[in-house]
Amino acid sequence: MLIGVPKEIKVKEFRVGMTPTSTREAVAHGHEVLVETGAGVGIGMNDSDYEAAGAHIAASAEEVFERAEMIVKVKEPQAGERKLLREGQVLFTYLHLAPDPDQAKDLVDSGATCIAYETVTSPAGGLPLLAPMSEVAGRLSIQAGAYYLEKAHGGHGVLLGGVPGVDPAKVVVLGGGTVGRHAIHIALGMGADVWVVDKNVDVLRSLWQQFDRPLNTVYSTRDAIERHLAEADLVIGGVLIPGASAPKLITRELVKTMKPGSVIVDVAIDQGGCAETSKPTTHDDPVYLVDDVVHYCVANMPGGVPKTSTHALNNVTLPFTLALADRGWRKALSENPHLMAGLNVHAGKVTYKAVADDLGYDYLDPNEAVRL
Repeated sequence: MLIGVPKEIKVKEFRVGMTPTSTREAVAHGHEVLVETGAGVGIGMNDSDYEAAGAHIAASAEEVFERAEMIVKVKEPQAGERKLLREGQVLFTYLHLAPDPDQAKDLVDSGATCIAYETVTSPAGGLPLLAPMSEVAGRLSIQAGAYYLEKAHGGHGVLLGGVPGVDPAKVVVLGGGTVGRHAIHIALGMGADVWVVDKNVDVLRSLWQQFDRPLNTVYSTRDAIERHLAEADLVIGGVLIPGASAPKLITRELVKTMKPGSVIVDVAIDQGGCAETSKPTTHDDPVYLVDDVVHYCVANMPGGVPKTSTHALNNVTLPFTLALADRGWRKALSENPHLMAGLNVHAGKVTYKAVADDLGYDYLDPNEAVRL
């Protein structure tokens, strides 16, 4: 199979779909890899590194999309890239379709087979291709929150960990999944007063066992969210419904009750955000104010640390990339129900139910789609 790796073009996105190491593995499996010139510069890898791994270098994204049978990316294809997709081509990347009707329409119209990293599952019930980026984003959320709590950056001037004789900042983490767990780890390490809110008591029990008494656990109710957000200095939004739009746990009215200069880091923004006041931002312009509350809603947070993120992502995507290339996408999906769960769009049909429900498309079962 000819695998294409274009350069990412989303604002300040420096990750790349395949590293030279992954390229070498694909070549060893008998495949060709076509990499757009400069695609790896953001992680310190030059065209010569890819050539040494056996790749061919393409002069443009247009060449990559025109020639490749499968496109391997990181972020969702931008509007210009979507125009280059064609019927029968495989796209393997993050999609996050539920809050992005324009992208969904373009992918449906393209006729391409679109497999989303974020909905591939594991035998244990997790999301293995989303997990490493959630780990990175969870850790970064505390770094970003601490930075924007500083008065010079729009916050109300609180040091996250406090000092002897002065209270630390109160950090409220909404959601105890992968994002939440890693945010808690960093926040506790910095000495903050950390509270996690989740509706799953087993999750709260697991977090209690992992972090012990320094962590405060709260069962999620409207009353609990309202009370703790009113006292919070930093709120981390880490809630997730796989493939679907994030629930709006933070209402517009609730933001008005928060402290002026407090900070919301909405990690759920890829799926639409968990605050009604959230809207996607970029690394170029990451924050804005609503009712004097700082909102940080960068939709590709891990892109800020592309070396770490790219290698962590390739560690989990490479086996699936090789399976798709070795067996062909139909056989690979038919043999692996967890990879099948990643199929979101095929031949003009939406094949992931949460996306179909959120965007008003007719749903086609992916097991039927592979027979089209």
